Amino acid sequence: MPRVPKTTDRRAALSRRHVLQVGGLGLAGLSLPKYLEARADTSTTALEPKADSCIVIFLNGGPSHLDMWDMKPDTGEAIRGEFQPINTSLPGYQVCELLPRLSRHVHRSTVVRSMHHGVNNSHAAAVYAALTGHDRGEIGGGARPDDNPNPGSVLAMLRRPDKPIVPHVHLPYITQEGRGGPPQPGFFGGYLGRTRDPLFVLSDPNAADFAVPELTLLSDVSAGRLAERRSLLAGLDRRLQDGSGLTAADQMSGFQHLALDLLTSEATQQALDLAQESAEVREKYGRNRYGQSTLLGRRLIEAGTRMVTVSWAPDANATWDTHGGNFQKLRSTLLPEFDAACASLIEDLADRGMLERTIVAVMGDFGRSPKINKAAGRDHWNHCYSLMLFGGGFQSGLIYGSSDKIGAYPSSDPLIPGDIIAGLYHLLGIPRDLELTDALNRPRRLVPTGNVIHDLFA
Repeated sequence: MPRVPKTTDRRAALSRRHVLQVGGLGLAGLSLPKYLEARADTSTTALEPKADSCIVIFLNGGPSHLDMWDMKPDTGEAIRGEFQPINTSLPGYQVCELLPRLSRHVHRSTVVRSMHHGVNNSHAAAVYAALTGHDRGEIGGGARPDDNPNPGSVLAMLRRPDKPIVPHVHLPYITQEGRGGPPQPGFFGGYLGRTRDPLFVLSDPNAADFAVPELTLLSDVSAGRLAERRSLLAGLDRRLQDGSGLTAADQMSGFQHLALDLLTSEATQQALDLAQESAEVREKYGRNRYGQSTLLGRRLIEAGTRMVTVSWAPDANATWDTHGGNFQKLRSTLLPEFDAACASLIEDLADRGMLERTIVAVMGDFGRSPKINKAAGRDHWNHCYSLMLFGGGFQSGLIYGSSDKIGAYPSSDPLIPGDIIAGLYHLLGIPRDLELTDALNRPRRLVPTGNVIHDLFA
């Protein structure tokens, strides 16, 4: 069970925490009963889902395709960089030497080497396009209330989990558009409303005192005491209804009861308890914030959560945005940590028989420029980049598309972000042309630009 930090003022803490725990999540204005109420408003879809859940590992800032998945060893030094390619489990295909563990799982993947998009090279525009399939153009800044929703928000609305567990989780950062900047767009519920935002788990899962206080009972608030409060709520509702027949009171009590169920559910509590994993498993994923976040994502999906997003940066410039020292950063931290986390995730999902029904999408906002700059870095490059997809109906051992001889532009089968997002929705049983309504009751098409590319599917 995650530990709860001690407080010096028990009465004040009980009051504040009780409000957060039984009345709401306390994150971005998201009320837990309201969140559950929103979940109850579901729709059926016409597609038979091939996947039940999805984990997005978002390499925020723009991972270098030329130094990972689409190496060009036969080009000049100014293009090819410092790393050597190694063979993979898929004959004829190579990846960077710093991805030795992931190289053993390439036969399980679909690698797309012909991604591109037309939005400006800024992070906000590119992140939004990558995650939603929409190009909102260079309107600047971060998330907006009328943005299109993250796929996890849509999935949580249309396909509720079969167990009492949070359906959509985002960790370990709400990535900023530059240090101190606004939150990046594309990760939120957008026009579906704040009740469709994910649960943001922003504590460090690698920390010894890791806890998710929004879903952790106070040390002196037992399940029995919550059950007593459930009875009090029911009695209050009966008195209200006896006097006026207010069905709204009955409805809200129902969602409050569901909130209590979520707080006390064994699935939720166990999924959040990383102490249940052995030291060997935790080391395998990497004892760092991202490795343990990826492990937590696996536990949540295993417990019934529909969508988990790991945003791999506190701000857009902090990790994969390697304008300077590209090779040093990739060698020292970025690729070893990613290799351990991603390879361990694929290995565990496959060993548990879960990969067939779970999509793992490894994506970024764009790639990096073919030409190495004077700071030994690579700059933003939206004209060509790569991504990697596993499980959930995607083909195994497929290398889709190609880039030109220096990795600057697609040379065959070019795809745009809308194609990938449309494919994710399709495999998850949600039609890409589905229309949802915003707060003004206006119809909004889920993926307006992009097609379902059936050649990517098994």
